This record gives sequence, C-alpha cells and structure tokens, in this order.
Amino acid sequence: MPPRNKPPSAVGTSLWRHRNFRRYLTGQAASVAGSSITQMALPVLAVLHLDATAAQVAWLAFLGQLPPALLALHAGALAERHSKRRQMITGDLVSAAVLVTVPVSAALGTLTLSQLMIVAVVQGAASVLHDAAAISLLPRLVDRSLIQRSNSRVGALFAIAGSHLGAALTAMLGPARALLGDVTSFLISAGCTARIQAREPAPVRPEARRLREEIGEGLRYVHSDEQLRTLTLVNATTSFALGLLNTLWALYLLRTLAVSATVFGVVLGLGALGAAAGALTAPALARRWGPGPMMLTALAITPLTQLPLLLASPGLRWQAAIGAALFLQLACAGAAGTTQRSIRQIITTAGMQARMQAVSTWLTAGARPVAALLAGGLGTWIGVRPTLAAGTFLLFVPLVVLARSPLRALWHMPDRPSAPPGTGGDPVPPPLALRTAPLAVPTPARMEDDRHDRSPGGDAT
Repeated sequence: MPPRNKPPSAVGTSLWRHRNFRRYLTGQAASVAGSSITQMALPVLAVLHLDATAAQVAWLAFLGQLPPALLALHAGALAERHSKRRQMITGDLVSAAVLVTVPVSAALGTLTLSQLMIVAVVQGAASVLHDAAAISLLPRLVDRSLIQRSNSRVGALFAIAGSHLGAALTAMLGPARALLGDVTSFLISAGCTARIQAREPAPVRPEARRLREEIGEGLRYVHSDEQLRTLTLVNATTSFALGLLNTLWALYLLRTLAVSATVFGVVLGLGALGAAAGALTAPALARRWGPGPMMLTALAITPLTQLPLLLASPGLRWQAAIGAALFLQLACAGAAGTTQRSIRQIITTAGMQARMQAVSTWLTAGARPVAALLAGGLGTWIGVRPTLAAGTFLLFVPLVVLARSPLRALWHMPDRPSAPPGTGGDPVPPPLALRTAPLAVPTPARMEDDRHDRSPGGDAT
C-alpha cells in the first residue's frame, strides 16, 4: 500500500506563527461573520419594513444568487491579470459602500424594495470579485505542504463565524442597524488584506488579450486535467442536489414536522459544529486513510444522513436524530470540501489558480438557482417529502463520479505540477516560508466554491 504519511514539515509547523496567514484568516472570518448578518437582515427588511410579497422576496433571493453564476469566470480571469490583494480590497470597499446606504436610507425613511434589490446585486458582484482572488491567494501565503491544514483552519473558522451572528444582531438591533456590522466586517477584511505582505508575480499575459480568451483558456485547463475535471464535476453535482434539498428543508421541518424556532436554531447550531469538526479533522483523516478514500467515504455517508429527515414524524426523538444527522452530514462536507479544495490548489499552476477556482464557482453557483426552481416545481407537483427523497437520490451522483475516477485511490496529497504547455501558466514558485518577521511589501475570502453555503447541508465546494 502506498505511504500515507505527510512530510514532517506539514505536521510539525504551527500556522499561527505565520503572520500573513493570521491576517488572511482574521480578515476572511470577519467577512463571513458579517455576511451572515446581511443574509438575515435583507429579507427581514423586505418583509417586515417594506411589506414585500412572497414573489418579491423570491426575486430578492434570486438576484443575490445571480452574480456568482454570471461573473465568476470574469472575476477569475481578472484576478490573474491584476493584483489579487488589490482586487480583494476593492471588493470589500465596494461592498461596504453599497451596504451602508441601507441603514442610512432606513433612518431617512427613503428605503425601497428596488434599492434592496440593487444592493443585493452590487454586493453580490463585489463579493465574487473578492472571492475569486482570495481563494487563489492562499497557495502563495503558505508552503504547499501546509495548504490542507490552512484550508482546514479556514473552513472551521468560517463554519463557526457564519452560524448565528446574523440572527442575533438582527433581533437585538433591528435589521437596518445590524447591517452596520457587515459594513464593519468588510472594512476589517480590507484592512487585514492590506497588511498581508505577499509577493505576487507580474501578470504573464499582455493586457491586449481579450478577457474571453483567458476565460476559455481556464475552461480548457480544467477540462483537460482529469483530477480537476472530476473534482469540479463532484462539486457541481453536489451543489445541485443540496440546492434542491435546502430549498425545502426549512419548510419541511417547520411546517410538516412542527419543529419550534428554538429547536430549529439548535439543529442549525449542531450543523455548524459538524462543519467545523469535519474541517479540523480533515488533514488527520487524509493522512490516516488517504484523501481519495476519505472523500469517497464522506460522499457515501452524505445520502444516508438524509434518512432521519425522510423517515421522521413530529417528536423530540426525531428532532434529536435530525440534529445528529445534520452534524454528521456537515462534518462529511467539511472534511471532503477542505480536502478537495486543497488538492485543486496544489495541482493547479500559479497562472491558473483564480480561473480554475472560477470555473468551479461558476458551475456550483449556476446549479443552485436551477435546483431551487426544480424543487419548487416538484414540491408543488409530487409533494415536499418525495422531492426531498429525489434530492437524496441525487446525492449519489457525485459519489459515482468520484468512484469511477482514479482519485478514489489517491493515498496521499499530490505533488506540485509543472505548467502544461500552451496554458501560459508558470510552475508554482516556492511559497513564502513560515516566519515571524515581516516581509518587504511588493505589491484576499469569503471563500465560497467558494463562499461557504450557510444553509443546512451547505455546499462543500
């Protein structure tokens, strides 16, 4: 059997001694915590303060999900052309500027539903710019052998930071004033990113090249690499299945199973703890069992965690079973998501990091609105429980995709690749070594493939 142990440098070095990583992690944690406020506050403002109809609330949610599907590929190509840190800071400042208009308008009595929709679109577009650069910056901050552990810390902190802050602040301060918390989080993120001292190579592509050509190059790059193609397809099919399930999940629990708001919050809290636990244990599980078998096992367990939901009836015992199942489901998502993200970052050349990630974000983000529409149609036609059963069945698709690929037998994290011919990418240079002294400044996330979905069963991209 191939060796499964990681090199000593990946096991014994403390990431907390790495100033750039600490700044990166602090900024992105603040950003994700703030996003949980906006996700809660905007719909509450629309319903309670502007008397929005169900259709208007649906449009608000749809417009918020639209920018990743439309702009992810462009944002990834831009991140390869320009400074990733500058693109992250620009996205943060644009988000802060557009969000601060909401509490100001609310205080002046001029807030409208149209303004909320514009804010949702602009802030979503700014976040896409930020995220495309942020996730591709991480491989330049730490040594390759530390990438999985870095993603583990990021995933765990994101799961905890984004859980219930939005609901708490919205309840205490009101939705409009609570948005000031997200504005502050964007400013903290921009400040932390500005203090990251990382060498970024000069763009290797002339500015005269069309953005469309660089987007096509990124699509071809992902398609031509079997490992990248497999992991991207696993992400997209998982996102579609979970998008269908998550559309009706809350409705089913609150209405069919008569779960109280308090119990509902506890169940969500268990899911957040599961996601954090899965992300933190992912490096150790990958070393013990191999990243391929570990991801395969996580994908096999995920559909089984839906059984308590499908078999449940009202009652405390079933509520406890659903909470435990959600903990396990998101633990699997955290472990598999952290590992596959790390593999993609390791095997991708430096000039393709942002575009590789953008392809995954584009496919996963594009799958969610389609899945939501399908869930609404099936829920009306065949009922909520049968629709949830169909979503559970779809969770076997990513399992089959991974099982049919060579990745199923990946016993250790892959090595750094050479640049494929014709891509324009360069071999990955040695990342900045771990150190405590500041580096000279030459000239990131809200993750999400890669922002993490905060809904139950959140996307493991």
